[in-house]
Amino acid sequence: MALAIFDLDDTLIDGDCASLWSQQMARLGWVDGESFLQRDAELMKAYSEGKLAMEDYMAFSLAPLVGRTSEEVAHLVEPFVEEVIEPLIHGDACKVIAQHRAAGDRLLVISASSIHLVAPIAARIGIDEVLGIDLEIEHGFYSGRTQGVLTYREGKITRLLEWLAAKGESLEGASFYSDSRNDLPLLLKVSKPNAVNPDPVLLEHAQKAGWPVLNWR
Repeated sequence: MALAIFDLDDTLIDGDCASLWSQQMARLGWVDGESFLQRDAELMKAYSEGKLAMEDYMAFSLAPLVGRTSEEVAHLVEPFVEEVIEPLIHGDACKVIAQHRAAGDRLLVISASSIHLVAPIAARIGIDEVLGIDLEIEHGFYSGRTQGVLTYREGKITRLLEWLAAKGESLEGASFYSDSRNDLPLLLKVSKPNAVNPDPVLLEHAQKAGWPVLNWR
């Protein structure tokens, strides 16, 4: 049994769940829609260019959750996943997941988005094991702070190695599917890297390295 690892945003789904959730928070009236979404767009542009400090994005995007319980937020994330995210799940992604499952591979989603979004979205796709950015809860309420190593760039490797040790797994024969230059460190770590809907930097690297380039759009 090998490990099949999947990025989430712009890989399994056609979009970024964090930005889509920002739009949802604007619809809910949790944020000043225009200014919040403008700032979100600026930070996402930095991400796409490989220039984002993830700590900055998390501090910004978690501010509307401060003082809310995990149950309150989860209650509103559930319809968001059903109504907004589910139509964006790539059919080709589901086929590849089914192929890995049929082969007996262990499935894992590892994402630079917050776990309160990653876990329910992955569950909707049929993957129960996930790594995402963990959130701090104080006295039952979100504090607006993250916890532990962020699953971003090299942080994905750190968190994955911890997970492998805890689960008694290894990277032998592992596959990883991602769209982003930010995931090059982990793509270089696995034996079967796959570029999915790749950004220009990842596409160039994948072509030079002879990696599979998949179009799931």
